[in-house]
Amino acid sequence: MGNFMQQELMQALSNFLSSLTEEKRIDAINDFRLLLHEHSPFRDQPIDCVLWVKSSSVTPNDYNPNQVAPPEKRLLLKSLEKDGFTQPVVVQEDKPGHFEIIDGFHRHELGKGRAALKTKLKGYLPVTCLNNKTASKSERMAATIRHNRARGRHQINEMAEIVRELTREGWSEEQIGKELGMDGDEVLRLKQINGLTELFADRRFSRAWTIK
Repeated sequence: MGNFMQQELMQALSNFLSSLTEEKRIDAINDFRLLLHEHSPFRDQPIDCVLWVKSSSVTPNDYNPNQVAPPEKRLLLKSLEKDGFTQPVVVQEDKPGHFEIIDGFHRHELGKGRAALKTKLKGYLPVTCLNNKTASKSERMAATIRHNRARGRHQINEMAEIVRELTREGWSEEQIGKELGMDGDEVLRLKQINGLTELFADRRFSRAWTIK
């Protein structure tokens, strides 16, 4: 009985989707995925629900220090062209229907900007949303660093700016180190690069590294 009802449901769903225009079909599939995600045993895992959203509704953040060298970027483009998108863009929904990138800036850039990919993707991008819908900017910054710290290249000055902003948000050195995967000396070094007195207000300056 259960299998029969499931088959009936699947057939009805197939008939319904085939009756829709492409854009409405994409919207319906997203709605079904959200419903399935709600009942999934893995609903606490963002990858459990990948949605297709219009690329115009996805924007980069203004704090990502990750850099990809030209050869690696060309390889990424080739991979997207040959293999397709195997990883969604990780986003945070900052307001209804609009998403800020946490991880996947270069996948977004190529998928949105390259004519051939844009045509294949029909102007959409695959995204997965972090579960924390109320994350502050500092929490989103930390999530970005956690995603890309072990790969790519970070610009030191930009990383120092992130440490400065997190410090001004009230994060301690211990919290910065724990959340961004840094040891204490690395946090101190990035603080020293900024050369701001207030960053060292709670410690003796002699512990900071010397920049040569």
